[in-house]
Amino acid sequence: MSPAIEVRDLVKRFGRVEAVRGISFTVARGSTCALLGGNGAGKTTTLSMLLGVLLPSAGSVRVLGEDIGRHRYRVLGRMNFTSPYVDLPKKLTVEENLRMFARLYGVRDMKRRIAALAAELDLADILARAYGTLSAGMRTRVSVAKALLNEPELILLDEPTASLDPDVGDRVRAQLLDYRRRTGATMLLASHNMPEVERMCDAVLMMRAGRIVDSGAPAELIARYGRSTMEEVFLDVARRPEPAGATAPGGLREDDE
Repeated sequence: MSPAIEVRDLVKRFGRVEAVRGISFTVARGSTCALLGGNGAGKTTTLSMLLGVLLPSAGSVRVLGEDIGRHRYRVLGRMNFTSPYVDLPKKLTVEENLRMFARLYGVRDMKRRIAALAAELDLADILARAYGTLSAGMRTRVSVAKALLNEPELILLDEPTASLDPDVGDRVRAQLLDYRRRTGATMLLASHNMPEVERMCDAVLMMRAGRIVDSGAPAELIARYGRSTMEEVFLDVARRPEPAGATAPGGLREDDE
């Protein structure tokens, strides 16, 4: 079976700025993979290209066996995403938002599906509230519900538990893990929560300045760096000096700046 995600020599430029710089990786079906890096590492740009929201400057992306540049509409209904940085329509109620996206994804028996997600993610009491009146944590839970509406084969998760208190965050993580176990879905997770990565992920891709600089299972990376936690590994990678003469994200060489 082909990988859920297959990326080859992927590049994204915004003018002179090269945000993603020739990365290649695969994500196995049924796995949860973390895409880690500091702010500006290129994680969100990469996720956007996987969704087909941004077109690559070079390279290729295959998702669920399809070339996302040519045939993304063949797979969009089989995937979904969540991000606390993408708002839903604020004047619509939570239920109206979920019903709208359920229609877009062709969800059958949407009433039953929304009721099930409301129970699982503790949304029943806010279904009638306008999305724009919700707290950041409530919005995050609604976004997770939206991501699960169509029972996707692939879920792209950008900071899925941001703004959630420890109790609710733990329940959301448990819900996502249970969903993966039940359905065999694949998840690609961008997160700054390293305990979350250790708990949820089979594999990790470490990004820095638009490149993938290391990869492996969490336990492998912890052993490789001689550390005790993924947070310590993350700090090691983030603070590692760039090699002399490396290309900067703006397209210049470091020794030319």
